[in-house]
Amino acid sequence: MRDEEFFVHKLEHRDIKPTAMRLLILREMYRGDETISLPELERLLPSVDKSTISRTLTLFLLHRLIHAVDDGSGSLKYAVCSDDCDCTVEDEHTHFFCVECRRTFCLKHLHVPVVPLPDGFTLQSVNYVLKGLCPECSEKI
Repeated sequence: MRDEEFFVHKLEHRDIKPTAMRLLILREMYRGDETISLPELERLLPSVDKSTISRTLTLFLLHRLIHAVDDGSGSLKYAVCSDDCDCTVEDEHTHFFCVECRRTFCLKHLHVPVVPLPDGFTLQSVNYVLKGLCPECSEKI
């Protein structure tokens, strides 16, 4: 388990004032390579107002503390970025959506393939999601 200082540093590194609520939400979001959705956060933090969670996610996104993943499940998922990530296209990595347990994982070691675009097109973001079975669900087969 990470100590309070770890989470304070994560916030301060992105110029976010470390309040008790932001620390609580960040601690719940920190899941290694697994993502979390807004409904999941609301379920895990029942004493926290839904609008507070939503505003905090918006702040975290704005300061590039987290990134959002559209995995096709109908609900955006969020993951905490590493300290050296600037959320540029060059920092984009592959995500994996398990069709069985419906969890989404960041595969940070697999960068998104570079796709040459025709003249006049400017790339702003990439969403690269692989779908299949995670190791845990594969074992059950």
